[in-house]
Amino acid sequence: MAWFKKTKEIAPGTDLSKKIKIPEGLWVKCADCKEIVYRKEFEKNLKVCPKCNYHSRIGVRERINLTADAGSFVELAPELQSCDPLGFTDTISYKERIETNQSKAGLKDAIIAGTATVNKNPAVIAVMDFSFMGGSMGSAVGEKMARAAEAAIENRLPLIVFTSSGGARMQEGIFSLMQMAKVSAAVGQLKRHPLPYITVLTDPTFGGVSASFAMLGDIIIAEPKSLIGFAGARVIQQTINQQLPDDFQQAEFLLKKGLIDMVIHRKDLKTAITRLIRILRDSPKNA
Repeated sequence: MAWFKKTKEIAPGTDLSKKIKIPEGLWVKCADCKEIVYRKEFEKNLKVCPKCNYHSRIGVRERINLTADAGSFVELAPELQSCDPLGFTDTISYKERIETNQSKAGLKDAIIAGTATVNKNPAVIAVMDFSFMGGSMGSAVGEKMARAAEAAIENRLPLIVFTSSGGARMQEGIFSLMQMAKVSAAVGQLKRHPLPYITVLTDPTFGGVSASFAMLGDIIIAEPKSLIGFAGARVIQQTINQQLPDDFQQAEFLLKKGLIDMVIHRKDLKTAITRLIRILRDSPKNA
């Protein structure tokens, strides 16, 4: 151990008040492993942490760009948005909360749906966005999902849904809970025609969404390490009074237990969906 440390000599006249300024936004902290990642590397890797493979949340526009062929997406019911059937107010009114989230997320509500092509295969795509009130399912989300299913049936197209939600929207009370049955019935009609229904569960998918249309897909895919469930792990642990596994409610745990069919990396999703569309579309059942 050194008793004395050599100090760095400072040139006469040096202004010690000046500090090296590092531009903001150059680095990203992973929400899972907490490692610091260079932003350009992070974005080049489709916002997947190169250290731990955690798939960060992405917005609907990014998701559509990754899934649909360039310029092929045509949105359904772009002006549709939730109203305020209960006149609900907590810290602010529900109308104000909707307006704030619309401004922040650049969306009318927590989902966008439309027709598109995926590697030249026509399909209807619906994408949820967690940044809009936690991806909560209100009447507008339910209506857009129902219209997406109707568009798929009318045009005889597969329906692909990307979920990301904390569950039902409490500000709409029973109107929100009714969407579970409404959307489940709508996507159930696809089987009568029959048309492929593929769900992709992203982090997080919980509550009324996981309890309804998210888990009704002919094929259920999840991104790695996505949290998927109904109630939170802490609530379940307190209810059953048992210690839960460390990976409880992660996509890999659900795959092992047979609750989902595949766990696929974000970069491989478009290829996998294309393959599934072709297999399901060309199967004898759909001929």
